Amino acid sequence: MKRVLFLLMITLVAGAVSAQPKARRQQQQQQKAQQQKQQAQPAQSQGMSMRARLSFPTAVEMPENVVWRRDIYREIDLNDDANAGLYYPVEPIDKQLNLFTYVFKLALNGYIPVYEYRLDGNEVFTDSAKVQMKTVLDNYHIFYEERDGKVRVDNSDIPSAEVKMYYLKESAYFDDANSTFHRKVQAVCPVMIREDDFGGEASKYPLFWVKYSDLEPFLSRQTVMTSNLNNAATMSMEDYFTMNRYLGKIYKTNNMLGKTLAQYCPNDSALAKEQKKIEAELKAFEQNIFGDQHKKDSLDSIAKLDPRQLKAAKKSKSGKTGSSSSAKVKSSKPKKSSTSSSGSARMSVRRQRH
Repeated sequence: MKRVLFLLMITLVAGAVSAQPKARRQQQQQQKAQQQKQQAQPAQSQGMSMRARLSFPTAVEMPENVVWRRDIYREIDLNDDANAGLYYPVEPIDKQLNLFTYVFKLALNGYIPVYEYRLDGNEVFTDSAKVQMKTVLDNYHIFYEERDGKVRVDNSDIPSAEVKMYYLKESAYFDDANSTFHRKVQAVCPVMIREDDFGGEASKYPLFWVKYSDLEPFLSRQTVMTSNLNNAATMSMEDYFTMNRYLGKIYKTNNMLGKTLAQYCPNDSALAKEQKKIEAELKAFEQNIFGDQHKKDSLDSIAKLDPRQLKAAKKSKSGKTGSSSSAKVKSSKPKKSSTSSSGSARMSVRRQRH
């Protein structure tokens, strides 16, 4: 009996010893599977970590509780020289990309979300308004291939040559916390312009909205050309938008009726007049936010005068006022002849009464 129990214990110990390497192998397999799962995670989660690494302190977010703000929508035409740097190069050259190709690749790889362009033209940045890039590719007949569950688009198939315009939303606001005026880009929408097959007028196709705060950390890694005469003059795309180097006509402002300029301007001349009026209002608010600049300039010019000049100016001023006052005193004194004549007249009347 003891012998049987002894043999049983040896068997159990041997089984435990033989099972230990198997448990280790299972643990290693589980760790390996977990690593593969992390590597196969959606690119969006990787993009968030990349965004955290790319965040920099120069980005200024608009406070929510500002005392004054005006939201403006502009048409950024890439045929304009000020905006042409966003169009070049049409196809990628080494690591140099134009704005749409860069946004397209970031959205396709899941680094930034894109949102639908609604019929009213307003942007909505909610989860329900997010659009899958595959849906965008299908809607606008952009050729793509699916490999290993991933959507791939060749550089030659990216329609960057057709994206010749952007809709851009900016907010002009006054931050009373630090008494500063800013113009901050809030959203960007690439607009594809396609010619009609029958030779008609080209049509505009707004593709999607991109929240600028999602895109901003990546823009510091791409440059844009700023001069046709000096090709070495470049700046980052982030600086380009932060410094408001773009030019665009206003086509809409946030108003209580929700109308665009074209909806309440009867003709093109009225539309151009309204655009100039809004630009002038923004400029006037920025210039006069701390008072009338002309009055400040006049006071500054007086403060810069030499003390001797100020003393001479005061002396000359006091001399002029003294001469004028003395002249008034002299002119106010009556003449002797008139006084004596009037006095004699009075005396003669009194004598006649006595």
